[in-house]
Amino acid sequence: MPDSKFTLSKAVEAFDLTIVEGTRFLPEISPVTPSSLLQDTLRETIPWAIAVSSEKARSEGIINPVLLEVKRQLQGQISIFSGEEFNGEPEAELAGYIDFLLSRSPEQLFIQAPAVILVSAKKEDLKPALGQCLAEMVAVQRFNRQKQQPISTIYGTVTSGTVWRFLKLG
Repeated sequence: MPDSKFTLSKAVEAFDLTIVEGTRFLPEISPVTPSSLLQDTLRETIPWAIAVSSEKARSEGIINPVLLEVKRQLQGQISIFSGEEFNGEPEAELAGYIDFLLSRSPEQLFIQAPAVILVSAKKEDLKPALGQCLAEMVAVQRFNRQKQQPISTIYGTVTSGTVWRFLKLG
């Protein structure tokens, strides 16, 4: 998705959305113990990613290992895509490359519905990326509908790897 196309206010207006702030929307779940592999990886990569401070370093050194851990914890029953072209609805300018996308399908060769979570990797200031993430969430929602696998809630997050802002579209 074009970075500059969708600010938060433009995405809210374009897709007729309402923002609700300050309420808990993530489900209550029991804590999960990270594997020793993830702990060792992050112990090594977090200082490097923070020092380098590029979006790519944070994506590769922090975000990707966390998402791969999610896939391990779910015994491979999801797929994770990174840097893939995603065309949710090109005519509404909902097309472009996503940072990360998780699907409930274990298929890794192509994005298969239902897609459920988007992760936008950013350098530091997360606020400007909220609109882009929200537009990507709308694209995922429409993609799932087109594939006749609509789901009630799409989650998104904008993260620097050390700070995470979560969104819910439902």
